[in-house]
Amino acid sequence: MDKSEYLSLIKGRMGERRYIHSVNVSESAVRLAKVYGADEEKAKIAGILHDCCKEIEKDEMLQIIADGGIILDAVEQNSSKLWHAIAGSVYIQNELGIDDEDIINSVRYHTTGRAGMSLLEKVIFTADFISAERDYPDVDVMRKKAFEDLNSAMLYALKFTIKDLSRRELPIHSNAVDCYNDILINLKKKGN
Repeated sequence: MDKSEYLSLIKGRMGERRYIHSVNVSESAVRLAKVYGADEEKAKIAGILHDCCKEIEKDEMLQIIADGGIILDAVEQNSSKLWHAIAGSVYIQNELGIDDEDIINSVRYHTTGRAGMSLLEKVIFTADFISAERDYPDVDVMRKKAFEDLNSAMLYALKFTIKDLSRRELPIHSNAVDCYNDILINLKKKGN
């Protein structure tokens, strides 16, 4: 499939607001890929598809996840906001025939992150935070950081997410904590 076919596919799976977000994430991902040397075509595709299951019914998400042979851990079972990324990674494999592990993992971990993320995974994670329609507090700081140092931007985003989830007394997935620790340790090793 090419970009226009992916865009057509997701347009039928989501509302206008989510569609615009997906297009914006794809555009941000391509810009970040150019800066950091990631594969621009993969960034474009992963950006378009990252939320492909975001607006389907929860029962359908759970069925896709089960069909993919994935067993949700306790945090995932109690955090339905994580389901779309997991279901999306299965959907793009099983329904779209995407077999590129980097794209699959970029969709799967765009919400939580994880330790040992690839460059493309980091690009999609960050692009989701800085897409053009985002307007949360400090979004301009995050956008600036994203084009100065990808790891510092991710650390900033993870601190924001972990603090927000903690404040609202919501579960924090171990992948997010592992990602935070991994990036922090690597930045300290580099002297940042």
